[in-house]
Amino acid sequence: MLNNNTICAIATAPGGAIGIIRISGPKAINIADRIFRPVGSTLSLSERKAYTLAFGNIVNTNNDVVDEVLVSIFRAPHSYTGEDSVEISCHGSAYVLQQVMLLLTENGCVPAGPGEFTQRAFLNGKMDLSQAEAVADLISSTNKATHDMAMSQLKGHFSNELADLRAHLLKLTSLLELELDFSDHEELEFADRSELYTLANDIHKRLLSLARSFEVGNALKNGIPVAIVGNTNVGKSTLLNHLLHEDKAIVSDVHGTTRDFIEDTTVINGIQFRFVDTAGIRDTDDIVENIGIERTYQKIQEAKIVLWLIDKQPTEAEIEDIKERVEGKKLIVVRNKIDLTNSSLDNSSSAKPTIPHSTFHIPHSSLVDISAKYGTNIPMLEQLIVEAADIPQISESDIVITSVRHYSALLHADESLQRVIDSMNLGLSGDLLAEDLRMVIDYLAEITGEERITPQETLNAIFSTYCIGK
Repeated sequence: MLNNNTICAIATAPGGAIGIIRISGPKAINIADRIFRPVGSTLSLSERKAYTLAFGNIVNTNNDVVDEVLVSIFRAPHSYTGEDSVEISCHGSAYVLQQVMLLLTENGCVPAGPGEFTQRAFLNGKMDLSQAEAVADLISSTNKATHDMAMSQLKGHFSNELADLRAHLLKLTSLLELELDFSDHEELEFADRSELYTLANDIHKRLLSLARSFEVGNALKNGIPVAIVGNTNVGKSTLLNHLLHEDKAIVSDVHGTTRDFIEDTTVINGIQFRFVDTAGIRDTDDIVENIGIERTYQKIQEAKIVLWLIDKQPTEAEIEDIKERVEGKKLIVVRNKIDLTNSSLDNSSSAKPTIPHSTFHIPHSSLVDISAKYGTNIPMLEQLIVEAADIPQISESDIVITSVRHYSALLHADESLQRVIDSMNLGLSGDLLAEDLRMVIDYLAEITGEERITPQETLNAIFSTYCIGK
């Protein structure tokens, strides 16, 4: 439940030239008035119009000037939270910001909790729950794809799609329940079964399409996992450092230097990848190193793309082993150390490796020759990684699911809808159909945070299309 406290919080990261403090609640403007003295005007904040800026000073109880500020005024319901709101733009000093926060709390404000401004926006009907979640995604977006996905959800594209599905389902649910009200007249059938069957199958396809987009959305949001694997001392750590453009991993000629995985993210062509440098694979009696090798196999299972780094002809056993472990994944065979076979290196693919291409017959795989030591052909490898990710071009108009909560609700909704389809195939009664349809609507409502269907909603849906008793 929404409380009537007036809340305040610093809304900007520390260390900047400007710091912004936000205030929201029924007393926001009055509390700001108590510590603000306008310059060049006699109008208090309470007397000013919404969407105006006021220049002046923040003063303490002794009338000492704490800072010279600009104050923005927003009046309910036309604000981010739907409440009266004020934003104070101060200088970015941590001391200044803390002093202003102290004055606000002394005059009746309560420090805001995590996400409380957006929570109030949701509770006041300024956005639905999926849009509120998109605010966090937008803030944490690191590339164009994640930005566009967050903006699409924030603009309500996903919500509008769900609202359209819900409206169609509600209409048919209402008609089925109307049949139950006239159950003594078995010949009456308000909900056309062929229409219901067609609609159920159409919505089933739309729900599956939304659910399938989660694989792409989750990968783009959290980074596409790429495991770098291979024997010890083939150059995995050197390659990771090139891909991350920093010295993240220790490079050594000593076998078994990397005993645990090293993980970090980078963006290639606007797509975020999560690279994992794993422990080198070899037979060893070292207990700790063996634990690292087991984790290597685990990371292969978690990865979508596997970079198999080799520097010599692999054995048939090694080829068969990697085939088995990367089944269903994209594999890039990376043949390293071509600098040892070519005295003059450039950034082309002219180097002649000693391992023939025909050696490998692994499905869904590609092959590239590099020198991790000199960075030769790293751009070519990066292009292969982007192609292996197979990520479609995302725009703001596309609906892509990124939340596990949304994905789970869609799957549950589709399960209930499948029961509706199965029930119609079996010729079951309308009360069973209506119950499953209501469950579909409830699961969709969970995504946006809407209340579940009430009897009044059902009646409103009926009266909107039929005149009962005429």
